[in-house]
Amino acid sequence: MPGLFPLGELHGMALLHVAAVAVGLLLYVALTHSGRQRRAPSAAIGWVVSLVAFPYLALPVYLLLGTRKLAHPCEAIANEAVADEGRWLQALGHGLGLPPARHCHRIDLHADGEGALQALLVLLDGASSRIDIEIFILRDDAVGKQVAAALQRATVRGVRVRVLLDGVGTLAGHRASAALLRDAGAELRWFAPMRLRLHPQFGRGNLRNHRKLVLVDGHAMWTGGRNLAEEYFLDGATSMAWRDLSVVVEGGIVADAQTVFERDWASTFSGTSKTPSPVPAAPDAGARAQLLPSGPDRRDDTAYSLFLNAIHRADARVLLATPYFVPDAQLQTALLLACRRGVDVQLLMPARSNHRMADIARERSLRELAAAGARIHLLPGMLHAKAIIVDDALASCGSINFDGRSLFLNYELNLLFHDAGQVADLAAWFTAQRAQAAGYVARAPGWWRDIGEGLVRAVGFQL
Repeated sequence: MPGLFPLGELHGMALLHVAAVAVGLLLYVALTHSGRQRRAPSAAIGWVVSLVAFPYLALPVYLLLGTRKLAHPCEAIANEAVADEGRWLQALGHGLGLPPARHCHRIDLHADGEGALQALLVLLDGASSRIDIEIFILRDDAVGKQVAAALQRATVRGVRVRVLLDGVGTLAGHRASAALLRDAGAELRWFAPMRLRLHPQFGRGNLRNHRKLVLVDGHAMWTGGRNLAEEYFLDGATSMAWRDLSVVVEGGIVADAQTVFERDWASTFSGTSKTPSPVPAAPDAGARAQLLPSGPDRRDDTAYSLFLNAIHRADARVLLATPYFVPDAQLQTALLLACRRGVDVQLLMPARSNHRMADIARERSLRELAAAGARIHLLPGMLHAKAIIVDDALASCGSINFDGRSLFLNYELNLLFHDAGQVADLAAWFTAQRAQAAGYVARAPGWWRDIGEGLVRAVGFQL
């Protein structure tokens, strides 16, 4: 019986497949090196295997979604001598290109949703010249309408209002959100709108702007983990508001945040990428805080590098709160080693989050940490706050989750607190939440469950 394909045709198909594989691998190598796309070994192996096995599918996907870091010039950074152990954080921040710690005369931490919303509305109603908002989600609901009403009152006073929304974060209700903001008189831009995410020239379709930032008149800011939607602030008819954190800050750090906003507003993946002129930071008295921006726009994985170093240096405690916990091998090893040298490692997370895949992906790490002596606390309801406290030297909260997407793909923004008072305040919040939680009980997975967890961990963070 003759074959389905003549021998010559099979030979031609084989040559075509080899050529497709070669082109895919060459493009992968060229784009990875030219764009300095440093990846974890597992991610690099995954792309290479996909390009070899399924080049016709994997290559278009890579061109659309494969960018992890934007191109950056190689900047020379002078080394700083560390005079004592307490200055390692400042020295590392300098080496990672972070703005320095600034004195701030107001730092108000808001754990209560209604209080956080009122603090934001008071800030907006006090604006006299400009309001700049960078947010992942702004929804047309009870909270979004209150914010839009405050923005409309501001524009009537002659205040310039600019709002930058992520193209994915508001995808489900983007038309309603856009109408709400335009009716309020705001200038609206989309960060990486869908038409550009699907453009092969950019390859950035998998990058999202997850920063939460409201700036008023260049001297006050509101930031943290909350999006501008009802579940982050207010109880619903059948559910409690999500547990979260936001911060109002006045002082020198606001100028650094303004620089971040101006850069994001100028780029928005729409063809321009200029670096704005720096906003001067006025000296101020008060507690010190430091801005921690992280994402593809940074030369390094700043948050990941800083948190990893801090955990390795921990002597007494590591308190970690996150809704999604999917650490990579190095972060997991750092936490395990901290447990084994006697550090009090505690994790706070929801018993069940709003992302089922994240809950499945975390189980392998939680079992290992529990076996090593970590204390894991599971809260009823949804915890959306992201915070870390290491010894008495470091506390941080903001938009950064402890998973691969947040640490390696998203544009994120946290605050670092250096002074004992702010570290104690965040630790007290952690203790209060922990009191309402149940302990984690590790259960050995079955064979299929173990395979499923591995598969979810491998691809889940992309989602």
